[in-house]
Amino acid sequence: MPPTLVVIIGLLGLAVGSFLNVAVSRVPAGGSVVRPRSACPRCATPIAARDNIPIVSWLLLGRRCRACRVPIPARYPLVEALTAILFVAEALRFGWSDMLPAALVLTAGLLALAACDAEQFLLPRRLIYPTLGLTAACLLTAAAATGQWHRLGVTAACAVGAFAVFFTLHWVRPAWLGFGDVRLAGLLGTGLGWLGPWYLIFALLAGSFAGLLVGVALMAAGRATRHTRLPFGVFLAAGAIAALLVGAPVIHWYESVSDPYATGAPLTAVDHRS
Repeated sequence: MPPTLVVIIGLLGLAVGSFLNVAVSRVPAGGSVVRPRSACPRCATPIAARDNIPIVSWLLLGRRCRACRVPIPARYPLVEALTAILFVAEALRFGWSDMLPAALVLTAGLLALAACDAEQFLLPRRLIYPTLGLTAACLLTAAAATGQWHRLGVTAACAVGAFAVFFTLHWVRPAWLGFGDVRLAGLLGTGLGWLGPWYLIFALLAGSFAGLLVGVALMAAGRATRHTRLPFGVFLAAGAIAALLVGAPVIHWYESVSDPYATGAPLTAVDHRS
């Protein structure tokens, strides 16, 4: 991908990250992401355009509201910066390809969901379903453009399979998983199924392992017990993004180890930079 397009996608990531902050602040409370105009949650002063520049305004304002000087949470610049960084990383990973739009949409939705889960232990349907619909639309467009309709079948199977497995776990032991995690599993199956089932498996294993590692570390530090609740959606989102960015070499390595007679790149690690 030309450097100019990479920069443009990075700037797009900053703008999308700013929008995600609005969604994280309003959607869990049932608010609209369109109206009213953004304002300070404490003094209700509308935020001027000059104070709404991603990251830059937060720094120039000294991390405080211009009117009442209440601190602005660090989550705002962090989400903006992380969105931009991940957008650039995925542009470099996939190039200008059929998978890039779906990857960007999925990543944006996962970041918003992870922020909601981290702050409120909530994975809102009003974020999951639009992300699911937009991701599916991007993949449908990719299938129409490339003629790879068989990949939609794999995508649907991964989505249904992941949803079914998590639904079963939720039905057996609701304390293990909330139904938001069940819906999120279906979203991950949709977003990663186009690349192949191994990418979904990688995401679920990586997310579960990361959650286990953090839980053990917190218990070892005396900051949690076996009954402490953790935002599992954060770890699933991280696992899915890791699958997008580094899943191909890991899966390629695993398949070469499991089948020493295999030659060439595995089917699940195809180059999408057509």
